Amino acid sequence: MNSITNLVPRDSGAEQRILGILIKYPEKVDQVIDRLRPEHFYDSVHRHVYSTIVDLYNAGGRISYTQIYNRLRRSSTIESPAQMLIGLTESFAAVSELEPSIAALRNKEASRRLLRAVEEIRSLAVDEGDQDLSSIQAKAQELIFAATQNTLQGEDETKSLLDVLNKCYINLVERRQGISDAYGLSVRFPSIDAMTTGLKRKDLIILAARPSMGKTALAMNMVVNVAKRHIPVLVMSLEMDDEQIGDRIVLSELFRYKEEGAFEITSSEYQTRLSDEQFSKAQRVFNELYRLPIQIIDKRGLSVAEMRAKARKVKTASPNLGLIVIDYLQLIKPTVQGQRSWSLLVGEMVRELRDLAGELDVPIVLLSQLNRGVESRENKRPMMSDLRDSGNIEEFADAVVFLYRDDYYHPEEAVQNGTEGQVEIIFAKQRKGPTGTVRLRFVKEYTRFIDEFNNGEVR
Repeated sequence: MNSITNLVPRDSGAEQRILGILIKYPEKVDQVIDRLRPEHFYDSVHRHVYSTIVDLYNAGGRISYTQIYNRLRRSSTIESPAQMLIGLTESFAAVSELEPSIAALRNKEASRRLLRAVEEIRSLAVDEGDQDLSSIQAKAQELIFAATQNTLQGEDETKSLLDVLNKCYINLVERRQGISDAYGLSVRFPSIDAMTTGLKRKDLIILAARPSMGKTALAMNMVVNVAKRHIPVLVMSLEMDDEQIGDRIVLSELFRYKEEGAFEITSSEYQTRLSDEQFSKAQRVFNELYRLPIQIIDKRGLSVAEMRAKARKVKTASPNLGLIVIDYLQLIKPTVQGQRSWSLLVGEMVRELRDLAGELDVPIVLLSQLNRGVESRENKRPMMSDLRDSGNIEEFADAVVFLYRDDYYHPEEAVQNGTEGQVEIIFAKQRKGPTGTVRLRFVKEYTRFIDEFNNGEVR
């Protein structure tokens, strides 16, 4: 090995301080677990201790000096665990040392990643073999890109809607030049509220559909309807970024001008350049949305443990948090546990999210894809068996709701029958309510759902 690998960046003192603080103040784990992974600890003993803390956290067990000691003693990988733990708890002077120590470990680990990439690139260049230069360069770029990506962002990834809409508003300018109901949380779609009597606290609601049915649009409409009553909402998007979410919210609110009949801002116009009058109307919508208490986390590849830590922090900051929406289940990163099947891992994630709903005392709406089996049937209305890895999802969910649009599969017939845009909201399971189907109309261009009377008049 050359001198590059002999000078490994490390900060043993920072590692000790972090572990000492977590052992003495286990409630601080929420601030650390989504920002540090075991590989951030260079010392193998420290890495093992942190892994033990993470295992206890993921298992929902009690994190304490005694629990950590018992785990380490049983593992027999560390000599004198009691003496080592005492040394860790004496390694810091104040809890305020936690944040700078986290930053130090992240910086050291990032430097180690860069050094590993440099070493691999050196080996490629020296031992090029039959590879041509372009292949070596492509591999080198890939290595550097991977080494410079932060797998865990150091900053708080929770963003207020004000911050998100500020970015959306800047883009717009550049292109131009309730209080919770007693019976449950109303989402202000009367037909849905009548079926559910409101979303119940501690419930996990699965909202599932095939792509393009409008599940994300419906969830975001619910989010805005709840937030308009000054009830804080948390959105965790594992697919769309914050600006996409912000633009969707703005577009759905712009629909009201079309609904009034005298004015319209189309989706394509919003995405290009608005007239003076249109810009004035859009400004009014932005000003109204700025006040909504919506928090957005747009990070791909989150695990349930990371989501739990982030949700707990939001709940601490907003004790009256009323709703959490997660988009969507199949993009959640599972915790690898031996040879367990994907179906069991998905079921475990669903169970943990239901536990989180109970812990935070809020309903969680979890979006989910359906499998392709739907497409092979003549009647394509979803059924429980269409849930991907459905067994455990159905078991742990308090409610399962499917979306179905007949006009997606039979557009010409829908135009003739006047059912274009009609969406069936199928309540396939409710622990605390009836099953059945209600109908909404989906205006896809505006990602907007509207309720309607039985006679078909738009409400």
